[in-house]
Amino acid sequence: MRQHHRTLRLLGALLLAAVAGTSATGAAPAGRTAAPTPLDQVIPAPVSVEPGGAPYRLTDRSRIRVTDSRGAREAGEYLAGLLRPSTGYRLPVVTGGGGDIRLRIVKGAFPAEGYRLDSGPKRLTISAGTPAGLFHGVQTLRQLLPAAVERDSRQPGPWTVAGGTVTDAPRYAWRGAMLDVSRHFFTVAQVERYIDQLALYKINKLHLHLSDDQGWRIAIDSWPRLAPYGGSTQVGGGPGGFYTKADYRRIVRYAASRHLEVVPEIDMPGHTNAALASYAELNCDGVAPPLYTGIEVGFSSLCAGKDITYDFVDDVVRELAALTPGRYLHIGGDEAHSTSHADYVRFMERVQPVVAKYGKSVVGWHQLTGATPAPGALAQYWGLDGTGAAEKERVAAAARAGTGLVLSPADRVYLDMKYDASTPLGLSWAGYVDVRRSYDWDPGAYLPGVPASVVKGVEAPLWSETLLTSAHIEYMAFPRLPGVAELGWSPAATHDWDGYRVRLAAQAPRWDALGIGYHRAPQVPWPAR
Repeated sequence: MRQHHRTLRLLGALLLAAVAGTSATGAAPAGRTAAPTPLDQVIPAPVSVEPGGAPYRLTDRSRIRVTDSRGAREAGEYLAGLLRPSTGYRLPVVTGGGGDIRLRIVKGAFPAEGYRLDSGPKRLTISAGTPAGLFHGVQTLRQLLPAAVERDSRQPGPWTVAGGTVTDAPRYAWRGAMLDVSRHFFTVAQVERYIDQLALYKINKLHLHLSDDQGWRIAIDSWPRLAPYGGSTQVGGGPGGFYTKADYRRIVRYAASRHLEVVPEIDMPGHTNAALASYAELNCDGVAPPLYTGIEVGFSSLCAGKDITYDFVDDVVRELAALTPGRYLHIGGDEAHSTSHADYVRFMERVQPVVAKYGKSVVGWHQLTGATPAPGALAQYWGLDGTGAAEKERVAAAARAGTGLVLSPADRVYLDMKYDASTPLGLSWAGYVDVRRSYDWDPGAYLPGVPASVVKGVEAPLWSETLLTSAHIEYMAFPRLPGVAELGWSPAATHDWDGYRVRLAAQAPRWDALGIGYHRAPQVPWPAR
């Protein structure tokens, strides 16, 4: 393994030299042909790479041949759609005859979401056991091609892929990103743009934070005032907004087309001011509070002692579960400072079975472990490195009893934390989170007393108190998001900051081509613009 790391560092140095000679368009300067990207210089780092042989070259005669299945055809059309604008090639997708790009589904031959990419002078083949694995292989191919392939107008090429074999599969089944659409509302198109960016790095869960004190963002037919009134504002007093059921279905479909599962969150019993303002009867005193546009937390609570509260929860969970094909439904549970411990426990005891009744598994923030997590529930840890030992042990005890964990330590992977004191966006209550800090930790060994087997994965939340636009989302997510994706996908043995920072720098021309604005962190040797 030490030899493997030395090889990675050597290849990283060579790649940095190559990047330095690449223009901001992602193309080599006139008169020069850039060497193909080495097979192990992608993000996330692959499990195994065997370089060798002549490269593959995409030409105007290339065809994409797929196995005759829906998943393979969809992957082929997706790949062709990526390549046609920049190459200018027709790239027909066919199920028979010749084809120098081949996408194959071979059931049972690979781990879940795993794939193999074989590149040689005559053919490039991606094989996988599932459509998701094939799609992830396509993302690797995408990163192995010059960054100019991402542009939406014809580029000169050449379009070469280094020769050899990549064999790959994820470390964790949960590789998530959360987007807070409650503090500030983001449109369907903005969410879809973020989904495309997540897919490039093999993220497979999109956690949508759909309700909070500042806004309720999903239409609920049985409580019709929730969305139009509860969603009518946002932090700072803007117009807010909400998703119709058709809007939400569109997001779910688009995410599924990129092999992301949507995990919807209705945060409760706290973070509920938008609901309480919409319906007075949900308040213990029967008086609706005003809508809220600030950023304080912990002041709101559903009334755990009222039966109508559980009618409300049943209706919301029933309607949201019917819209959500994925396995999970997130019930929040954090910062319920206005709910007594006894009421919190009683609330969770009644609400978790409702989620199960409608065919979903519970996810909650790690405060759920202060009650009794339901069988099959996941707790999402968002504490800090310095969180008290008693709280960490409570989470660890629940994990040892069978509760799975998704790790989102705020001072590591909260993407809304400022990079440093000069960052114009974001907050800093968890400290400053620079690029190295977000990458340089091991999820499998993070929480004391937690068996590695109960860690189901990692997730990078992005809270939106200070974020209003897609440009804001991208500036805070990039360059940290790819590192979190690598922690979720790649074997722990591949995690090496010195090598990673070079691979990360090489992503910059790709982000430029995609129109992604990013923070040029001083820890990373970015190519000159």
